[in-house]
Amino acid sequence: MEIYGIISLRVVVVYLLIILIFRLMGKREIGELGVIDLVVFIMIADIAVIAIERYNESFFKPILPMGILVLIQIIFSHLSLRSRNFRKLVDGEPSIIIKDGKILEKQMKKQRYNFDDLLMQLRENNIRYISDVEYAILEPTGKLSVIKKEKNKTCYTVGLIIDGELQEEKLSELNLNKEWLYDELNKRGIKNLKEISFCSYENGKLYIDKYN
Repeated sequence: MEIYGIISLRVVVVYLLIILIFRLMGKREIGELGVIDLVVFIMIADIAVIAIERYNESFFKPILPMGILVLIQIIFSHLSLRSRNFRKLVDGEPSIIIKDGKILEKQMKKQRYNFDDLLMQLRENNIRYISDVEYAILEPTGKLSVIKKEKNKTCYTVGLIIDGELQEEKLSELNLNKEWLYDELNKRGIKNLKEISFCSYENGKLYIDKYN
């Protein structure tokens, strides 16, 4: 009976500890987990099982690696917030799979994304015909975001400047150039890209959010 009591106590403690860890790691939906988040969650789960099963060993041995994993995850999260290059390295970035009703096979191959997955996710978005799709964007989480064609055609939000860094490939996608963008920024009294936290192109207009 003593063994069952020890196991039960460990289950309760580990349960409360994991809840605390997840709170420290921030609120994110399961479908939005990045690579680092997923790896940390899996490793913590495995360590938690060891902590419960090996009841005859010190309970603090598995607690230490769990704490280290949480520390790593928090450090990486801060680095991701500060550096877009680090964020791209860890989480990847969105890829356009369908543009104006046309499938971009090169992007599909680059992302190792097959037609079965594409059709399945289009069905999940209630899309019957590929020609009805204005944009289909494969997010870093693997989710397909679909924007349907509409009579009053609007452009989806495209980030042109993120964390003070110009996204030249996004300009090319919109058939825009740096000279046009710099001219628009000058009209708004912005001389340095580093002043800008986020700048996007929405419905033919620039949206600019400067650092506080």
